[in-house]
Amino acid sequence: MIRVFLLDDHEVVRRGLADLLRSTGDIEVVGESGSAREAVQRIPALRPDVAILDARLPDGNGIDVCRDVRAIDSSIKGLILTSYEDDEALFAAIMAGAAGYLLKQIRGTDLADAVHRVAAGQSLLDPAVTRRVLERIRSGADEPAELRSLTEQERRILEHIAEGLTNREIAGRMFLAEKTVKNYVSSLLAKLGLERRTQAAVLATRLLGARR
Repeated sequence: MIRVFLLDDHEVVRRGLADLLRSTGDIEVVGESGSAREAVQRIPALRPDVAILDARLPDGNGIDVCRDVRAIDSSIKGLILTSYEDDEALFAAIMAGAAGYLLKQIRGTDLADAVHRVAAGQSLLDPAVTRRVLERIRSGADEPAELRSLTEQERRILEHIAEGLTNREIAGRMFLAEKTVKNYVSSLLAKLGLERRTQAAVLATRLLGARR
């Protein structure tokens, strides 16, 4: 039996997914939650083979849950289920170690097949997309010295700061909690030896502009 955990803030959706998966005969739903915070606590304890995670939740998002859960137990496979096709979210999902990124319009039989494939160790992420992400990460070696101390996530947030986005807007763009973005901003400011985000915006415009 393949053990699955469901994270979605809509109970009707969770019930529908549970009924669908159980009908296959070889998938067992071992737990479910409508809260990101609760899911991070329950998933590692239940140790499912696959966690199906809604990308957008009232108290967070499935991508952060995937990252946090896999930091505790990397054997748990994450399947991000979302209503929105978004390159930034896909990038974040890959960085979080997700094994798949699926739109909610997917047919039930295809979702069950996705669970089987991910549980077997396969990735449902497009190899071409994954390759672009890896190239994007590796390109950090050619960045100005000031940026080399930043993580990939911090570099992306710095780019958004340069665009003039607020923490809330960055959080929405990157599928992160606003508090998480605030922490990233504080970290990157400290690494760059800056005090204000306006200074970071000026620096980013200069450095990132030089790369283009």
